[in-house]
Amino acid sequence: MGFFSRKEKKKKMDEGLKKTRKGFFASILDMLNAGDIDDSLYDDLEEQLILADTGADQAARLVERLRECIRKNHIKTAADALTALKEIIQEELEPEAPMNLSGHPAVILVIGVNGVGKTTSIAKLANLYKEQGKKVMLAAGDTFRAAAAEQLSIWAERVDVPVVRHAEGADPAAVIFDAVQSAAARGYDIVICDTAGRLHNKQHLMNELAKISRSVAKACPTASVESLLVLDAITGQNAINQAAQFVSAANATGIILTKLDGTAKGGSVISVKQKLGLPVRFVGLGEGVDDLMEFSAEDFVQALFAQDV
Repeated sequence: MGFFSRKEKKKKMDEGLKKTRKGFFASILDMLNAGDIDDSLYDDLEEQLILADTGADQAARLVERLRECIRKNHIKTAADALTALKEIIQEELEPEAPMNLSGHPAVILVIGVNGVGKTTSIAKLANLYKEQGKKVMLAAGDTFRAAAAEQLSIWAERVDVPVVRHAEGADPAAVIFDAVQSAAARGYDIVICDTAGRLHNKQHLMNELAKISRSVAKACPTASVESLLVLDAITGQNAINQAAQFVSAANATGIILTKLDGTAKGGSVISVKQKLGLPVRFVGLGEGVDDLMEFSAEDFVQALFAQDV
């Protein structure tokens, strides 16, 4: 089997979260394994969650939910409180519904500012779906950044998938129209589209992405569309705050969180869904082409609070 088994995914998540686990979450684990349940525990827990980059509002909310759970269920030990906290975090992170890849083809627009790992995430996403037996095509819809299409083409060659590209400065909607039309005619399952990573004004961004969505519908009425926003886990709360305007403008449906293995503050994962109203769909856990994983709330929480492996 080309793609990761469940056991391999859990192991990869464990390894990818080592920095986070050894950082602030080690303190939380020690605190909840050894401490008494009292006001100082709640205060310390909230402080550590904030330091782990969950964000002040989300940290306060998690602690309040934990306090209520402990009261309601008459929890007496800190170890049981840890179990309750893990369940609360997992519940917070679970998506309401899976990604909609039912279209023929399924179109995934990948959006986000330059420098967050957008192009490499597209290649890794293509590789992931290809390993699952899907026929994948790329569309070089970032026609504004010099050499963006060339960079995507190099990655497409590495993962052995075709890419549709036009000349630099071409209309992005036209590129994506051609890609979707070609994919539909040739029986491809998924089209993954790069988009411009410039910081536009909000109206310009909305207009451009709306035009792209219309071009997808015109190219193939049976296509489905998901818009995934790429965020850099290392910049944490700053990335989330910056992304808020992007989300509303781009009608994003999910998050790709890159470089999660490179930070001790992986708590930003916990606040993404609450702050942006979007589920984390994929996480980047390394530089390799196979280091992008479908996000599992259960595996993430277990890895976050695992005894060090």
